[in-house]
Order: sequence, then C-alpha cells, then structure tokens
Amino acid sequence: MDSTITALPDAFVRPTDFQLPGGEWFVGAGFGLFVHWDHASQQGIEISWPLVGRSIIPGSDAVEDTVSVEQYQSTAPTFDPVEWDAVALARLAKKAGARYVVFTARHHAGYSMFHTAHSEFGIEQSPFGRDITREFVEAIRAEGIRVGIYYSLPDWNHPDYPAFEMSDRPYALEHWPAAGDPQNAGTPVADDKHRRSSPEAWARYQEYLRGQLTEILTNYGTIDLLWFDGEWERSEAEWDSAGLRAHIKSLQPDVVINDRLLGQGDYKTPEQGFPVTAPHGPWELCLTIGQMWAWRPGDTKSKSTTSLVTTLIEVASRGGNLLLNIGPKGDGSLNDSQVRTLEEIGGWMDAHGESVVGVSPTVGVDYYGPSTARPGTVYLHLVMRPIEQVIVRGIPVGRVSGVRLLATGEALDYEVNYEVHEQPAPGQDPLGELLIAAPTPSGAVIDVIAIDFA
Repeated sequence: MDSTITALPDAFVRPTDFQLPGGEWFVGAGFGLFVHWDHASQQGIEISWPLVGRSIIPGSDAVEDTVSVEQYQSTAPTFDPVEWDAVALARLAKKAGARYVVFTARHHAGYSMFHTAHSEFGIEQSPFGRDITREFVEAIRAEGIRVGIYYSLPDWNHPDYPAFEMSDRPYALEHWPAAGDPQNAGTPVADDKHRRSSPEAWARYQEYLRGQLTEILTNYGTIDLLWFDGEWERSEAEWDSAGLRAHIKSLQPDVVINDRLLGQGDYKTPEQGFPVTAPHGPWELCLTIGQMWAWRPGDTKSKSTTSLVTTLIEVASRGGNLLLNIGPKGDGSLNDSQVRTLEEIGGWMDAHGESVVGVSPTVGVDYYGPSTARPGTVYLHLVMRPIEQVIVRGIPVGRVSGVRLLATGEALDYEVNYEVHEQPAPGQDPLGELLIAAPTPSGAVIDVIAIDFA
C-alpha cells in the first residue's frame, strides 16, 4: 500500500518507520476472519479453556463449562464433522470482504486439526480422517484470500509439556498480566509457576514444536501468516523464540508472525477490548462476534453488525486490522447467526470497503468521527448520524474537487470557509473547513462520505 497521500499535505501521511519485508500486504489489509474449532465443539463448549477451569470472558470469574480434563478430551475419538465445507467457508469469507483468514491448526488442548507425524492425537485418527487444514488452505487460496495458521505454543495434552492435570487447578494466576504488578511482588501470584518438564522432556517438546511447524510450512504451500498463542506460560528464553523465528523464516521467508512469539513478532495483537492507545506499527484487534471463541449454544450475547462495522472502522482509522472470529459447530456446519452477520458486513463492504481496506489513518484532520485516507481521497465515517451539517477542518479546501456519499455516489453540497487572518506558509495550500450538507441516510449500517481532491 502506498503510504503517501497524493496531492494532500503531510498531515495525512501515515508513519512509515516500520516494515514487513514480504508481508507488506498485512498493513492496510483491513479485515480478516479467525476460525476457532476442535473436537470439543461437539460438546458445545469453549475450546481448551475448560481444561484449566477458568473463564475466557474478560472480567468474568465464573467458569462457563465445568468439565474435567478427561471429559473435555473424551470427544476426540468421535469427532466426525461431516458438515464441514471448506469451500463454503472460503466463499463466505470472500463475500464478507475478508482479506485473510486464520485457522486453528492446533489450540492449547493439543488436538491437531491437520495430518502430522508428530502426534497421534488429531483429526487423522478421528472417524472423519480427512486433513481439515489442507482443505481449508486450498479453499481459501482458491478465493484469492491470504492464508493464516493459528498454532498454540503450549500443548496441554502433551506428556512432555507436561500435560495439564486436574491437580494443576486452579490455573496459576502467574499466567495473567496482573501477576507482574508491583503489589504482587513476593506473593504466590507472582512466584507460583506451572509445572515444568525435565530438561530432557523439554528438549523433546521443542523437537515436537519444530516438527509440527515444519509440516505446516512445507506441506501446505505458501502460508502468509503464523498466529502464535499461549506465550504467557513460558519465557522468551524457554520458548527459544529467536531460534523458532529463524527456523520458520528458513522455510518461508515472507511469512508474517504475530507478537505472541515473544520478542520476535512482526505485529501486535490486542484481544477483545479496543486498546486505550493504538499500538505503534502494524497491529490487529482479534474479536469474537459473541463472547466465546468456539461454538457454544449459550453464547447468545452477540455484537450487532453496526457495532462490528463501527469497530472495523475505528481499527482501520488507527492503522490496524480487525480479525473477527467465528466458531463452527461440532458437525462442521457454521453458526447461522454468525453467517448472517458476516453476510451483512459483506454487504457494507461491497459499497464501503475502499474506506477501510488499503487506507491510511489520518493525522491532523479535525472531524468528530473516524477518518481514513488514500491517495486523493479522505473518508469520513458517520458513526454518529449528523443532523444538519458535517464539518471537517484542517484540510486543503481549495483543492476539493467533490464530495460524495460512498453508498450511492450521490454528490453532496458543500461550502468552503477560511479563518480570514491565517496565512499559509509559502508554497503551502491554505487549510480551512468544509461544511457539508448532511446526507439523507442511505440505509447502510454506517454511511461514509468521500472527499475527493484535485
């Protein structure tokens, strides 16, 4: 993406002191999909987290799914998602306007959703048998969408990790961010550690990690993005993050890696809540449609399409991407309500995608909502519906060639105004304010005004 805004002042230029060699596509991608799924979806429970007896919902202490470790893993031998349709998922992603899709090849619970020679706990040993990850990769790639693979650094089922047991509950609070707060110094919250394996067992586990990553990066063609998780359970040195990155890059030099490979990531990944301060450099907000990541029948507190489109706009206006999650059911079919939401987002993207994909955040544009820019155009997102006028200040109003409603192409009336005593610097365009007549709502969940410059 061109980081300069042609024919506009420097105030509109996105900072460019970061680079992703080979992964330039990620900056400005705008919108991606996340897919969380494993055998436990047959039980209609969150994946992995029931093993440790903690909630995954921010701010919640109550455990949603009270199952034992044995109960959680009991559905692995019966996993037969006959309704799984990778092509349908890929077409839905395309229809929704997603530029990349990230699939959970293996979550914390250890179940491999791909064929692997390094584990006998996975889809290959199930009644279904087929390589779900391969089908996903091929279908997504066929739609011209970038391929992302989620891979958990921990494996709570692997004996050398070691495997999580009931006696390990409650899950050690040292894993959570507050453990490092000064007030916790010297307390069990700060000092308790999850069981560590012996040096010999940890060496075997490292071989397992590298073995599975090698399979993912050599058996499935080009992988555009690796999405690691679970990094909080070990230190950067324990993971040998630098060694893992070197190994990954030796196999696929252009793959983009998230920041959960401690100290070695290419971009930041705030989760669920919008960050108070937008991260510097490439970033992505990962977000659920409801409250859970995997399919759970009781997860009915879903975000509206308007809310999700607003979040997409807010993220894009701050230079990030939105990675929105869906969770297939245990039989492989997709959640009907999530499908409807994605189709509605896709309808908005059809008319407005140019305002959130391949754009830059604006700097110095005085407008009471989120704005983005591309060469020759600034986009004003009407997340709050105007009554009489839309006013934007700090732009070179003398070079405005037209104002239009993006959904319909309708030309909007506008007036130009200056502060009469302000004089521009030599060679600079005078900046002023644009007073735009409030458009009649088009019916879109969020309307967008495009300001074009000569």
